[in-house]
This record gives sequence, structure tokens and C-alpha cells, in this order.
Amino acid sequence: MQRLHVHHQDVTLSYLDSGGSGPVVVLLHGLAGSAQEMVATATALSDGYRVLALDQRGHGHSTRRPGDVSRRAYVDDAAALIDTVVGDGPVSLVGQSMGAHTALLLAAWHPRLVQRLVLLEGGVGGGEDSSQQLGDWFASWPMPFPSRQAAVAHHDATPIAQAWAQDLQERDGGFWPRFDADVMQAAIAAVAEVARWAEWEQVQAPTLLVQAERSYLDAAEIERMLQLRPGTGHVVVPDAGHDVHLDQPQAWARLLRRYLDTGHVPSGDQSPHAG
Repeated sequence: MQRLHVHHQDVTLSYLDSGGSGPVVVLLHGLAGSAQEMVATATALSDGYRVLALDQRGHGHSTRRPGDVSRRAYVDDAAALIDTVVGDGPVSLVGQSMGAHTALLLAAWHPRLVQRLVLLEGGVGGGEDSSQQLGDWFASWPMPFPSRQAAVAHHDATPIAQAWAQDLQERDGGFWPRFDADVMQAAIAAVAEVARWAEWEQVQAPTLLVQAERSYLDAAEIERMLQLRPGTGHVVVPDAGHDVHLDQPQAWARLLRRYLDTGHVPSGDQSPHAG
């Protein structure tokens, strides 16, 4: 995949582009992630789709310390990427965790840009604000790490740690994450400010909710989302945690490809609410 950049307002946005002339799929990573962790997903789609994986502001190779980390700013960035690279759209939009929240708001606020929406381990936001704990956790990391292997080991060699370590920046005698703890804390705090039920009901694009068996999402929240938009598809991926795309990459790629190709939830994976 080729790394490219677009400039939008006060930030430079970096993204990976698989190229090609197929229908466009835009991938949005979660908090403290980057486009790098979406490469396997992009590769699984690249024979039929053009995939754009964005480093969201404050993450990856995009502007590290943006002046604005509001939900509006993140949504406007993704819209600017689509407008600049694709034109009028629409695209299939896939987001994980905080990236799913961004994708939901983009589909609500810019319906012309989104043909199909996939939310992976993401919902309407709001609820308990855990931003302080997350900020403290990021700040507690023993940085710089002496090697990528040491970074992976510090995080128990999980799939997300392995993907994250690939994108560490080598500088000043060690390996550093491509984000700052205080920026991450402010960004996720914005997600917790308010539950976006009105925006969820405004979404016009056909939507698939994908959950992990060991999901971070509140069951009551998902139940209400499905009740408010009864045509929404719903899949639970077995033996997976919050980072489904890394814990079960083949199962994730298979169900995503089927949904993008046909608009239907894969047979055998759908919940009673799937449509």
C-alpha cells in the first residue's frame, strides 16, 4: 500500500491507499491505533476494492498534536479524505472502536458520502468517562522502548501489541509510540461526552454491527441500537476480544468481504436481529 497525505485545515492527514479502480472502502482505526493495523484487512479486500486506511489526527503519521480533538474535527477529517481522494463518494465506511464512533457520526452528518456502514466494536458513545485512566495508563509506559520486541513483550505479546509495535517511531535512542498520552485522553473524553442516539437514528446507510465474543460494548446499548434501527445487521465473532480484526483476522475479513460484496450478513454468523 502506498502512503499518501492530504492537508485539511490545521492538520496533515496521512493515509494508506491500496490503489485500483474498484469501489472505495475507508477504514478508521481505534484510539491509539493507526492505519498500519488495518493493512491485513485492506489486503483481504484489495482484489475487488480500493481501500483507504486513514491515520486519524493525533495518531500514526498524521499531525501528532492537533489543536482540536473534538468529534466534529475527526469526522470532518474523514469527510475531507473522501472528498479529496474519491470525490462525491459514496464509500463503504468501516470503523473500529473510536473509529466506529467517528464513522457513525460521519454517516449521520454526511449521508451522501456513505453507501454502507460497518461498526466494529463501536457504538453511540457516552456513558462512563474512562479517559483519565487511559491517559494515566499511556503515560505509565516505560518509554522509549529499547526495541520493538520489548514493546510487544511489555504488552503481553497480544495481537494489538504486535500490530502497534510495527508502527513505532525510532528516534532519540529508542522506539516511541506515534501519539501522546494527553492527546489520546482528550480524544476519548470527547466520545464519552454524550450518547449519540439522535445521530444513530439519522443514519441512512445500511449498517452492520460487529461485536467480539469478549466485547467491550454494553449489551443494553447494542439491544437499543438494534431496536431503533431494526434493519441493522449484527454479528458476534467467536473467540475474539475488542480488536476483532487482529484477534480473528480471517473470520473478520470473510464476514466483511461478504457484507461488502452482497449487503447480507454472512450465513451462520448472524444474530436474531440481523437483517
